[in-house]
Amino acid sequence: MSVLAAARLCSCLCLAASLSLLRAQEPSTSNNPVPPPAPSKLTDVSHNTPAVTIRPGKVIRTDVDLALVNVTVTDPFNRLVTGLEQDNFRVFEDNVEQEIVTFSSEDVPISIGVIFDFSGSMSNKIDKAREAALDFFKTANPLDEFFLVTFNERAELTSAFTNSVEDLQSRMMVTSPRGRTALLDAIYLGLSQMRGAHNAKRALLILSDGGDNHSRYNENDIKRLVKEADTQLYAIGIYDPLGYRNRTPEELNGPTLLSEVTELTGGRVFAVEHLNELPDIASKIGMELRNQYVLGYKPSNHVHDARWRKIKVKLRAPKGLPPLSTYSKTGYYAPAH
Repeated sequence: MSVLAAARLCSCLCLAASLSLLRAQEPSTSNNPVPPPAPSKLTDVSHNTPAVTIRPGKVIRTDVDLALVNVTVTDPFNRLVTGLEQDNFRVFEDNVEQEIVTFSSEDVPISIGVIFDFSGSMSNKIDKAREAALDFFKTANPLDEFFLVTFNERAELTSAFTNSVEDLQSRMMVTSPRGRTALLDAIYLGLSQMRGAHNAKRALLILSDGGDNHSRYNENDIKRLVKEADTQLYAIGIYDPLGYRNRTPEELNGPTLLSEVTELTGGRVFAVEHLNELPDIASKIGMELRNQYVLGYKPSNHVHDARWRKIKVKLRAPKGLPPLSTYSKTGYYAPAH
């Protein structure tokens, strides 16, 4: 064998050994290749790291230095917009653009708490509210888990986490509306219960006619807890017409309160003008939770100072689309140490 042929044989053997080593180091739990980074003309932030596409059934390892942001995108008619890609999004933390390193638009299991108003003012709305909750449960997937908090003048955990939608349905049917409204206490109890959730994605759905007139906790307590909890809040506001709101200032402020606490988390309030709209709105919220984008980034600010970091998501919408709206949480508290 010539010296040149021997050298070529040696090179081939080295290359084959290198490829075998690389294959041995690849995770065995996924057969999906990591997509290459999409080309970008923007130079204001690095795009050198390929985003990891999260597939159904894949275990997501929690990284304490990875910030995850759920994003809902809607068109001018309030319809969900799906099919966007990683390069259509930009994330800013305290006005500094961050590099998106994980991206997903798949339906994943959710831990959901339903906060159901059984106060006396719900007497003429309770049947449609129950129907709305049932329609919301119909959007669930088999790996979801639910709990139920009911409230009137006191909040009560009616059902701990369960995968049985039938059990929740039966418990709602035996409760009758009466008494005053401890809405803030119910939200507090729901967020406390969410600490025992088994899924990374978490949400509360509040069904109430708004207002509070009997809680121990106040608005500032709840807003602080909402900002600390990594849970999206949605609400269906079954409000009386303004002419009928001859109530306390707290009850008059109900719609504003629900809007403020839900917007902090990237959720929304859906106001109901006609009771017949309730079931459709509940289904819409369920579908929205199933069609969100999850953006992950490692904050460029590495300081663990327990301070509030503001988050803003912006779109690079594909050409030809109308103006789009995004909904996402407004920030998070940095680790303390």
